[in-house]
Amino acid sequence: MFQGLSAFPLTPMNEIRINENEFVKLIQRLVAASVNSIGVLGSTGNYAYLSQAERFRVLQLAVGSAEGIPVMTSISAFRTIDVLRLAEDAQRAGASAVLLAPISYQALTNEEVYSLYHQVTSSLSIPLCVYDNPGTTHFHFSDELHGQIAELPYVRSIKIPGVPSEPETAKARISNLRELIPSHVTIGVSGDPFAATGLNAGCEVWYSVLGGLFPKTCLRMAQLALNGYADEADLLSEQLEPIWSLFRQYGSLRVVSAVAEINGLISSPSLPLPLHPLNQSVREHLKSILIRINSIEGS
Repeated sequence: MFQGLSAFPLTPMNEIRINENEFVKLIQRLVAASVNSIGVLGSTGNYAYLSQAERFRVLQLAVGSAEGIPVMTSISAFRTIDVLRLAEDAQRAGASAVLLAPISYQALTNEEVYSLYHQVTSSLSIPLCVYDNPGTTHFHFSDELHGQIAELPYVRSIKIPGVPSEPETAKARISNLRELIPSHVTIGVSGDPFAATGLNAGCEVWYSVLGGLFPKTCLRMAQLALNGYADEADLLSEQLEPIWSLFRQYGSLRVVSAVAEINGLISSPSLPLPLHPLNQSVREHLKSILIRINSIEGS
């Protein structure tokens, strides 16, 4: 399942509840587009703002609506015991894989991060994707640590946080990491503005925020890159630059929640406090951008 496009949908919610009907409809859009896998309860899925019971319910809805498409779910939490409980929930709910970032209030050492993955993989019966997300966790993986963790049982993919923008430098980055990890472990790019460059450089999967809302467009871009049409993939990414620019300025979660609201896919408010939505002037600018992107998705 760790290849192609892995689409990460929002978890529509407010301060009172998760909107289950809206979430299921988002999953159904991904199924209709035939994405390669679905990643729920990632950063875009607001896992950090949900209780264990709420996370289990969201995962149940996703697996029940995915129509056989593999579903991966985050099991990240501050305490290892909670990670292990979430891993049990994931397996009980029928997830095809789990996604784990080393989050912590206190700065973690390499030894502590390795121990986390060692303990979790010792109790798993489904694959695990390592989530390298220093912007959120403030932990920076070395390639050597990735290599050590990738040797653990059930580790099957690494979700890296983007690549250098220069194509040859990006290829060197992926090549250096590839030399240190087993061949059965794939490398996936996140950070949507880097997706085309990362796929063209040798990444096997795109872990995509935008794919959770525009699966046809993102699947097309992934397929172009993975089939060797690098220039065409770059061109499609360039057409999406206006939204990449908003991602960089406001964060992808705020932008995609506004996109989903504007397109009538979810109701407002859709972010948990203390997060605030985009202001009205930015939303008006976003509406003009969406005219083009909606056209690309529908073409």
